[in-house]
Amino acid sequence: MTRAGTLGLGDSRSPRSATVLELLFDIVYVFALARLAGRVADDLTIVRHTLLSEAGQTLLFFTAMWMIWSLNALLASTYDPRRPDLQAVLLASMFGTLVLAVSLPQAFGERGVIFACTYVAIQVGRPLYLVLALRGHPSQGFALRVLAWHTVSGVFWISGGISGGLGRGVLWSLGLAIELIGGHINWATPRLGRASLASTVNVSQVHLAERYNQFFMIALAEVVLEAGAAVSFPGFSTDRTITLVASFVAVVSFWRIYFYHVGPGRHATASAAGEGIQLSRWASYSLLLIVGGIICTAVGFGQVIEDLHPPIDWALVAIIFGGPVLFLIGRSTLEQENRNAPRCRALYFGAATLLVAAPVTVLLPPVAVTAVAAVILGGITVYDQRAHKRGSETNPTL
Repeated sequence: MTRAGTLGLGDSRSPRSATVLELLFDIVYVFALARLAGRVADDLTIVRHTLLSEAGQTLLFFTAMWMIWSLNALLASTYDPRRPDLQAVLLASMFGTLVLAVSLPQAFGERGVIFACTYVAIQVGRPLYLVLALRGHPSQGFALRVLAWHTVSGVFWISGGISGGLGRGVLWSLGLAIELIGGHINWATPRLGRASLASTVNVSQVHLAERYNQFFMIALAEVVLEAGAAVSFPGFSTDRTITLVASFVAVVSFWRIYFYHVGPGRHATASAAGEGIQLSRWASYSLLLIVGGIICTAVGFGQVIEDLHPPIDWALVAIIFGGPVLFLIGRSTLEQENRNAPRCRALYFGAATLLVAAPVTVLLPPVAVTAVAAVILGGITVYDQRAHKRGSETNPTL
């Protein structure tokens, strides 16, 4: 490995648009999100006294998979992903993510060691490569700090994979918490300081925003897949058609609110390094809520289509209404902070409306519950559109 001055990694620039390889990487996440949606669906069909623990496991997996994707997106938005060495890193992460997705159903069973070792290999291998490739470059210190945090968290992940049982969940949760805390405090490390990445490299805000948009569209496709697959085998009926239409309304509402809630192009106009880092910090957690909400919505609507007369209780209502609430909260926090202008409250009002309506729908048939959720989402979309008075822009960016 040569020095960064010769290798050129520290001086490379990410392109404004996502590369074909990054889109290929996202294909694995189509499968991964389907696996996660399957776990959520299973959580709804098990004995209620274990529902919270099962949901906690699913949340842990979802956050861990999101950590891999978001850090890879940041890597490709910092350095040129067209470089052969970075392509090798992305391909290795892609294969590792595929292994994680395959191991997901039995990760708390016999495949725990495989899941933990693969996850650690991805999270430690990425910064380790950067430490070696950036020797002599100012940004090597940042890579060293990230490597230190992931090495510590990796101990908990591997220990959890070996231990099994309740200890596995506790140790994995601690490992994931270490990574989240590290990112929140800018990977501050004793003797290595806490200088921000923005002071040493340029992060392409335009490229990163495009990657977030693409992942959102992949998640949105999960609603279509769940609803479409559920209708395909038994065929159409009045109730299934109503729920399918409700699913379509939800998809359109999510798309419209996500892209049109804030004026087109507001976040993608600047390309300064500091603003790219700022986007990666606040948008990453917002997208976590947005995608999580979409998955919950997909599972809730899919469950009703598969079984038109399930036992309607708090769990199913919570997943059908909770998904849109998570989405709206995530999209609201995705707004770029501007101290000179107040935040738009339309989506917060919409989330409050869903929360108020949810308890009442426990008394309704399942198909009616999905219809009510879709009607409220459609109303929020119309209200948000009128509140912002959109122009004729048809292909806005984040």
